Parts: sequence; structure tokens; C-alpha cells
Amino acid sequence: MTTTTTTARAARTTDRATTTAPAPTADPGLRRISARVRILLWLLLVMAVALASVAMTTRSYLLRDVDNRVDRLLTQETGEFANFEERGGDPQTGLPFTDADRLLTVFLERQYPDADEELIGLVGRADSGPRQIRQPHDLPVALPLHRDPEARRRIYDSPASSGVLLRPQGEIRWAKVTVGRPDREPDAAFVVAFHPEREQARVNTVFRTLLVISGAALLLTTGIAWAVAGRILRPVRVVRTAAAQLTEQDLTRRIPVHGRDDIAALAETFNGMLDRLERAFAAQREFVDDAGHELRTPITIVRGHLEVMGDDPAEREETVRLVTDELDRMSRIVEDLLLLAKAERPDFVRPEPVQVAELTADVYVKARTLGERDWRLDTVADLEAELDPQRITQAMVQLAQNAVQHTTTGRTIRIGSRADGPDLELYVADSGPGVQPQDTEVIFERFRRGTARRGARGSGAGLGLSIVKAIAEGHRGRVRLDGTPGGGATFTLVLHAPRTPEGNLP
Repeated sequence: MTTTTTTARAARTTDRATTTAPAPTADPGLRRISARVRILLWLLLVMAVALASVAMTTRSYLLRDVDNRVDRLLTQETGEFANFEERGGDPQTGLPFTDADRLLTVFLERQYPDADEELIGLVGRADSGPRQIRQPHDLPVALPLHRDPEARRRIYDSPASSGVLLRPQGEIRWAKVTVGRPDREPDAAFVVAFHPEREQARVNTVFRTLLVISGAALLLTTGIAWAVAGRILRPVRVVRTAAAQLTEQDLTRRIPVHGRDDIAALAETFNGMLDRLERAFAAQREFVDDAGHELRTPITIVRGHLEVMGDDPAEREETVRLVTDELDRMSRIVEDLLLLAKAERPDFVRPEPVQVAELTADVYVKARTLGERDWRLDTVADLEAELDPQRITQAMVQLAQNAVQHTTTGRTIRIGSRADGPDLELYVADSGPGVQPQDTEVIFERFRRGTARRGARGSGAGLGLSIVKAIAEGHRGRVRLDGTPGGGATFTLVLHAPRTPEGNLP
């Protein structure tokens, strides 16, 4: 029989090992990108696009400003020449100009061109192109217009009054005013030419400066973002590390909470989860330890009686009686332990509106059947409160049973309820020997009966008052132990239950 049991046990172990084999993990070579790096990459991408957009927009705006300024300059110069041609006069004769060569010469002598501007008069036509009239003016460009006869010819022959001339040596923005007699082809022209290379170069310099500043800002932002992201995500890394280090044997690790942001809320939530896990595992271990400790004795008793049981019918009947009694005690212990384990669950207590006076009277009626005592219904609170009537009845009956065990026949036991400020109190007062001072702090612990019992030793396992304490705490309350005037002990459930007081009835 032993061999068969061992074989079956080994087979079950093998099945469990096969069933719970861990799933294959991901390839460790495929490393994930951390949240810190992802945040940094997205931030850099957004900032790079934003800074590039700012630089390009600034460059476009500055170039457009150069174009507008050049257009205004060309319009101003041509307007001044047209006005001079219409209203001006020859300073030598005081009469209007009749010669285009003289008109252009006098006008150009009175002008002061900008550094990148050329004012040229073109007169007549020859084989090499029109003759030019200009002021001595050096321009910082590769090939000025006055040294480029081909460009002068193209501008002079153009039917347009303004335009842009693109050359390998540089761009020219120009405008012209033709001079000629009525009903005849023009035989002269005033040309304003502007070389925008230097203006455009200044714009490009500003653009490159913006790019350099943007690059430096991007690098600085990278460092700051790396540090800030690390600081913000530090609790997340701590959560991950704590989760990786959690085991059933060590659930005491907690995450320090700093600040009041979402990360702090996450840390608080994780700590709350760890608290619940620790309580659950502690309750599980306590249940196993308590069950093993308390069930060992009855199991030993049962085994011992079964091993020495003989063939005598009377002896067998007595053994069966003892074994049945021990099995009943084991069943009660297991039920009590399961109840204490359920006390950690959020649905252990299910409050509902309860008339406290009716509940107190029901407990009194049920408790009277526990023993021949002088049962008295004491003060009754006439109010409605949010309670779990079944759990409260269970706790009060347990206190009444405890009072019966520690009193003799005919002794007084009082049951009652009362309102004490915001609290609701339900109590059981006996007239027994009372509780020893050294036992006051331990009698509510599991399997603790104190150093000296108040009366005859009962058949309980020392779980009754622990159950009462769990029910009180489930109602956000506590159990209070006081002495009874004249001798005895008074156990009171002090509950913080929402209620509507309507007075007390004696």
C-alpha cells in the first residue's frame, strides 16, 4: 500500500511539473527600447522639426523682406527719374531737357546709389550695344552691370519695365524708364540695377546662425531631457525592480513616494497592492501554520486510538465516539480558520440598513438557548444603522457563548446596545470571575486562551474572540474589554456605522 501511494504521489508531482512548466521567454538578445529613450527620441524629433521650421520660416521671411526692400528701392529710383524727366530743367539753359544724353547726365550727377545699387543711363545703339552713362562707383560684386555689355543689351532690349536677370556671376534685379520723343522708338533708358548677393548672404548667415543655435539648444535639451526623464521615470524603474524582486517570502519592499503627480500616484497604488498581497500571503501562511498547529493534536489522538483499537464492541464503540468527537473539533477549527481567512476579503462584511433594537432583541432570544443563566435584555438603542446583521449576530452569539462558558448556572448575563456619540456599541456583560490583567491583550489572538482561564476549560480552540475582533474590524470598529460592576467581564463591539439616531429605549 505504501509503494502504491508513493508511486501515485510521484505521478501527480510529474503532472504538476508538466502543467506548470514556464513558457519560453523572449530572446534576450532582442532588447527593448526603454521608455526613457523613447521619450527622449520623440522629444528630440519634435524639437528638431520645430527648430528647423523656425529657421526655415525666418529665412523665408528675411528673403521676402529683401525682395520687398529691393522692389521699393527700384520703384523709388525709377519714380524719381520719371518725375525729374517730366518736371526738371537743364541747369545751363533753365529749359526742359530736349536731349536724352544731357537728361541722364544731369540726373545721375545728383544721385547717390547704395552700396549694392547701380544707376546707369543707356543711350542710342551701336554694334556693341547702347552707350552707357554712369557715376564712378565700385561695387563689391564679381561682375557689375557696367562691365557686362551683354547684360546691358538684354535689359535695354527687354520690353518689360522691370525684371530679374540671372547670370553665372550673380543675380541682378533691375528696373528701367525709357526716354524718347513722342511717336518714336526710345533712343535712351534709365536703368536701376541691384545686386542682392550680399543681402542674401547676410540672410544665409542668419539662417546658419539659427541652425547652430538650434543644434546647441537641441544638445542642451537632450541632456536636460535625459536627466528629467530619468528623474520622472525613477519611480517606474523602482516599481519594476521591486516587482522583479518580490517573492512570497519577501513582500515588505515598498516604494518611496515623493511629490503629488501621476508617478507618485502610481507608486502609492503599487504600495497599496503590495500591502494587500502581504496581508493575503500573511493570512495564508497564518492559516496554514494555525491549521497545522491545531490539527496536529486531534490527528495524533485519532491515529493513536485507531491503532490500539481492539475487537471488543464496547471498546470499538468508545473509540468511535472519541474519534468522532475529535473530528468534529477539527471541523470546527477548520471552519473558524476559513472564516478568519475570509475576514481579509472586501466582501467579508455586507452592510445594509438594520434596526438596531430589533437586532439586539433577536440576539437576546438566540442567546437564551445557550445555557441556564439569568439572561437580561439591557439598554436597547432605537436607531437604524448600516450593519451586516448576520456577522453582528455571529459576533454577539460568540460573546454570549463565551460568557456562558465562564459563568455558572443562574448567573446574570446582560445583552444590550447603546449609542455613544458617533459610535454604536453592542455589548455582552457577564457576572463571572472576570479577565486577568495579563490576559487582556492576548485573548483576542488566535489560539490564545490566556495564562489562567476564568472558568472551566471549554472545548473551543481559542478562535472565538479572534472571530469577534475580525467582525468588529470589518465594520471599521473594535472590541473593548471592560470590567463589570460587581465582578465579571463586559465585551463591547464599538462600531463606526452610519446611522440615524432616534433615541434610546431602556
